[in-house]
Amino acid sequence: MIVTYNWLKEYVDFALEPEELAHRLTMAGLEVDSMERIGYGMDNVVTARLLTVDRHPDADKLTVCQVDYGRETVQVVCGARNHKAGDLVALATVGTVLPGNFKIKKSKIRGIESCGMLCSEKELGLAEASDGIMILSDSCALGQPVFDALGLKDVRYELGLTPNRPDCLSVLGVAREVAAMTGRPLNIAQPALAEGGDEAAACTSVTIEDPDACPRYAARLIRGVKIGPSPSWLVRKLESVGQRSINNVVDVTNLVLMELGHPLHAFDFQRLREGRIVVKKAAEGESFRTLDGAARQLSGNDLVIGDGQGPVALAGVMGGENSEVVPETADILLESAYFNPVTIRRTSKRLGLRTEASHRFERGCDIAMVPVALNRAAALIAQVAGGQVSRGMIDMYPRPLTQRKIVVSVRRANEILGLDLKLEDIHGHLCSIGLEAHPAEERHSESLVVTIPFFRPDLEREIDLIEEVARLNGYDRIPVTMPAGRMVCHMPAGHHKGVSRLRDAMVAAGFRELVNYSFVSPESWDRIGLAAGDPRREAVRILNPLTEEQSVLRTSLVPSLLETVARNLSYQNQDLSLFELRPVFLPAANETLPAEKWRLCAVVCGRREPEGWAQNNQKVDFYDLKGVAEQILEMFNVGPVSWDAETVESYLHPGKACCLRKNGDVFGSVGEVHPKVLAAFEIDQPVFLLDLDFEQMLAAKSRGSVFSALSRFPQVARDSAFLVDENLLFRDVQEVLDKACGPLVEECVLFDLYRGKGVPDGKKSLAVRVRYRSIDRTLTDEDIQKAHDRIVRALVDRLGAELR
Repeated sequence: MIVTYNWLKEYVDFALEPEELAHRLTMAGLEVDSMERIGYGMDNVVTARLLTVDRHPDADKLTVCQVDYGRETVQVVCGARNHKAGDLVALATVGTVLPGNFKIKKSKIRGIESCGMLCSEKELGLAEASDGIMILSDSCALGQPVFDALGLKDVRYELGLTPNRPDCLSVLGVAREVAAMTGRPLNIAQPALAEGGDEAAACTSVTIEDPDACPRYAARLIRGVKIGPSPSWLVRKLESVGQRSINNVVDVTNLVLMELGHPLHAFDFQRLREGRIVVKKAAEGESFRTLDGAARQLSGNDLVIGDGQGPVALAGVMGGENSEVVPETADILLESAYFNPVTIRRTSKRLGLRTEASHRFERGCDIAMVPVALNRAAALIAQVAGGQVSRGMIDMYPRPLTQRKIVVSVRRANEILGLDLKLEDIHGHLCSIGLEAHPAEERHSESLVVTIPFFRPDLEREIDLIEEVARLNGYDRIPVTMPAGRMVCHMPAGHHKGVSRLRDAMVAAGFRELVNYSFVSPESWDRIGLAAGDPRREAVRILNPLTEEQSVLRTSLVPSLLETVARNLSYQNQDLSLFELRPVFLPAANETLPAEKWRLCAVVCGRREPEGWAQNNQKVDFYDLKGVAEQILEMFNVGPVSWDAETVESYLHPGKACCLRKNGDVFGSVGEVHPKVLAAFEIDQPVFLLDLDFEQMLAAKSRGSVFSALSRFPQVARDSAFLVDENLLFRDVQEVLDKACGPLVEECVLFDLYRGKGVPDGKKSLAVRVRYRSIDRTLTDEDIQKAHDRIVRALVDRLGAELR
């Protein structure tokens, strides 16, 4: 938004210097992005009288002028053609520096000496274009600086407004802020509007078909106007705020737009079919050509201003070619309306059409300004374009809006701002910006009831008013204090700590973590082959799912992980070590919300080692993932675990998988994924999967590790091989060894499994190494032999083993 110092002074008689005004505006929240002085430093451009104007002897398009500027008469060669002897003009004397760093020097032009320059408005930076030099009024004193004589010295401010301040998208709105900060009254001149001729309502009508999109629409009829150039004061006022002059009628609407912040539009009344206005939604796919010459495809959500037969303007955005004001226009219908901000914003964004009008309407204009702006514009048009304003205003306001009322507490305001303001202070601040405030009716209540005017749509809550108080009282008056705080150390819960430890352990083992959606398809359970009665099929359904593929909460991490594997394999990423540690959601009886149970699911496939010249090409197998499971169990101090190969999950390969049991309860499984499941996910290579119930694993955790002193005495190892039945599991052998090993046994491991020559059919050879050591003495052969004989007898007696 651009405003000028002089224009603001028309509304508020303040005494601030331009720099101080810029600072105060910024401190009030209206940040001044730039400040430009107009006419300052150009006092050498003075008023001068043309004594003679003669033709240049060597150039048909040049004239040689004798110019008197009071102190002396100088000769100037000029290229313009709109001047004559006796005219008062603007003379830039030798040494003057014009905008664009153009310095005036004494020079010869086609052999004739020229001592200065006769200036146009463009050369003085007052206009973007000009047809010739400035011809001044005879009322200006000779030799006076032109910018002083015409009152053109000014300061232009460009404000960077935030979207919540549409009230400051006008000179009036900024002036209201200046009045508040200086304590000076705001002067708003009432337009003197002379009416005559026919009643407007007898000549035209307005119909609002969509009052939600257009709550208010007003219009005035002006007959007998003469379209032409605007007077210089109007042109200069518009150009001072960056607006280009078009013609006197359009310039007036633009002036009122910048002055009052309310967009207007002028229709050629004779081009309105049936001579009436209809505000309605556009027909879907309807084509309409706007003032910029572009054909627009309209949507059924777009609001249009129509005549009796079709659209003539895009409401709140841009007028149409079929009703624009042209040089032949004699009668105009002047529109002033209020439109729903959401409707205008939707149309503007969809069409990519941003205008000064849409910029204001989509942020929220002042509905009470509709008749004020209309009367102001009608009076100005009658002044600069002639014509007669028809009697009466058409003002359609079917459902008047009510003003918002907000209660603000003095105590609350002081608590937030850290101040000690009185009720009178807050009342004065709020009233200074045009709000109506009065004390609450409750006795002994230190509160104000504030009525919010329509020009402040951003004020919705008490905190908004407290922010206004802080802004108007001065941000620099808010005491600077260091925030009080204290350090509180919270120990993480055991569950969170366990999750973090397990995640770190998996990453350290070479796995990459995944985070998949918690929503899956109901078909996921069929793809992994869950039995019909499996409780994991009873998933919680989403009330409003985005797609059927994400319509239930997952009860297992397996489907999501296998989908990720399939996606990676399709991109030729074949060596994978992935894991996900996230909750699953299981319906809980008599509970509204499902139970969240954390699980760990990990997969491996492809090569065991990264591809390289020094690495082998061995593939991962069951034991890679079993080793990871053993590391996890050891890290969490989960005691003896049995590996049950007889019970496996439906999605794992029988004979190549097992379940993990602790005290008879299953809390995990590990193995190769079933070929049918791989086919369902379009995976064409073996994949090994680990699935652990993290909650049960934590519950099975034993006490922490206990340190045992290191023995200073030597160890002795004894190896023994046994023939056992082929179907005997080492788990059974381990149970016998654990019971038979006495206090002297430090370690007992299986180090060899043999089938073949020398071993009878139906038998296998297991070789066991037992290490003996005492904490307090060196063992004798007799001690070792006795302990080892006890282990051998136990294997022979309980398992029918034969010592080889």
